[in-house]
Amino acid sequence: HATLLLAVLASAVAFAESVDLATAVGARIPIIPSGAAVAGACVSVGGDGPPLELVCLAAAIVIGIWTVAHGRPGPEVLRDAAASLFPILYIGIPLGALAAVRYIGGRDATLLLIGTIVVSDSAQYYTGRALGRHRLAPAISPAKTVEGAIGGLVLGSAAMTYGGLALFKGVNPWLLLATSVMVVALGMVGDLFESLLKRSAGVKDSSTLIPGHGGVLDRIDSWLFAAPVFYVFVMYLQTS
Repeated sequence: HATLLLAVLASAVAFAESVDLATAVGARIPIIPSGAAVAGACVSVGGDGPPLELVCLAAAIVIGIWTVAHGRPGPEVLRDAAASLFPILYIGIPLGALAAVRYIGGRDATLLLIGTIVVSDSAQYYTGRALGRHRLAPAISPAKTVEGAIGGLVLGSAAMTYGGLALFKGVNPWLLLATSVMVVALGMVGDLFESLLKRSAGVKDSSTLIPGHGGVLDRIDSWLFAAPVFYVFVMYLQTS
């Protein structure tokens, strides 16, 4: 469906940006097998693709073969192998989970997740500007503050809880609240994690694809950590 197609396209661009970040720190990644594994994982989770464990096993074997064929004994071997497999977990599976939310929970569930992250990001920014005094993670993202994070957590969680009560009839409100807090908190961690990757690579943005806004990774960094938790929540509601 269209959402899965968009997720696969986003995973392809995000993967290319992740390769640039990895290359900046000296890692070597086999583009074709690693990129195919990212797309395969996205389709596996988000649609009717091959089982995820087969995608991961095939990727590990192929990348292992590539590492043996191109590697020399040294610390870079583990670095290159890990960097080649990492995008599957970081990009492919989370974007597949986002597409699966659309498939399982419908459009409104997807909009609830996206809206929650937007509310949280906006609340972090404005609360931080108005009340921010204490740096949250100065070595990673100097502009972020503890006060901004608290504002984002409170307002983002409230937005998801309020919207979820209207969307998911009969849902346990405490379960929904706990999920909302986890989704928002992990969205913040995802943002900081991507900032850490960029700082480690010595770049400001993952790419210049979107003028004034960086790359695709810069736009979806929060979703990559938040979407899997929401996916599990929606799956639970469908099976309970």
